[in-house]
Amino acid sequence: MSTVSSLAPFEGAKPRRSRRRAGSRRLPVGLALAVAVLFLAVLLALFPSLFTGHSAVAGLAGQQLKAPSAVHWLGTDELGRDVFARIVHGARYSLSGAAIAVGIGLGLGTLIGLLAGAIGGRTDGVLMRLVDVMLAIPTLLLSLAFIVILGFGHAQVAVAVGITSIASFARLVRSEVMTVRRSDYVEAAFGSGGTFAAVLWRHILPNSMTTVLAYAALQLGWAILQISALGFLGYGAPPPTPEWGLMIAEGRNYMARAWWLTVFPGLATIIVVLAANRVGRALTGGTR
Repeated sequence: MSTVSSLAPFEGAKPRRSRRRAGSRRLPVGLALAVAVLFLAVLLALFPSLFTGHSAVAGLAGQQLKAPSAVHWLGTDELGRDVFARIVHGARYSLSGAAIAVGIGLGLGTLIGLLAGAIGGRTDGVLMRLVDVMLAIPTLLLSLAFIVILGFGHAQVAVAVGITSIASFARLVRSEVMTVRRSDYVEAAFGSGGTFAAVLWRHILPNSMTTVLAYAALQLGWAILQISALGFLGYGAPPPTPEWGLMIAEGRNYMARAWWLTVFPGLATIIVVLAANRVGRALTGGTR
């Protein structure tokens, strides 16, 4: 009897420890909300008709500057267009532009960083000096310079923002490649007769991309913010495109009597950017 009673506390403690371990593996609330926000934003961009039946570009007669109501949840603008519908349809432009920008930065930055870190020597010196020049110029100013060359428009802004992000990706990839290149398995691959191109493709590049892809997720929020800022300045998609930055710019003239024209597009931009940053920090091993 004494043996059974002495084992009872130990047996009862095991479920409590397992419950604690299970609780530690749960997704943090903030991260879960961020993922949900990004998932909703993707749905808005892909299937806007599921969320609103109003047109994003056609106004309604007699509905100009209506306050938020049951008919128009976020009010209407100076042309009678539903603000909620314009925000929903605008998600496509903000997210697609950010995806293009991150794709350009990731692709070209990875190529430059891979060549600089793997080849080294004079190639590394030349490429990194070009990267240093790009990093020395403020990103917004550099984006404006490329927009002057490429022209105005949604696609041009996305490309310009993507070009400005090449330097940060290149530096990160170079750092990762130089670390991986000194690994034992890479030396073993060279020692077993592997060619430079084969070792680079099979060993160095795949093992260098984990941190880079996580950084790409973090850059998504930055790209959305940059595209919205350029749209606000008038360099992005032309009217009546429902782009979030452009909506904020168009509504600033009516702040005194129609605050919803700037507040709601601004909130949409802020929420999506914060959600993307939260997910990016989690992927890069940031604090919870």
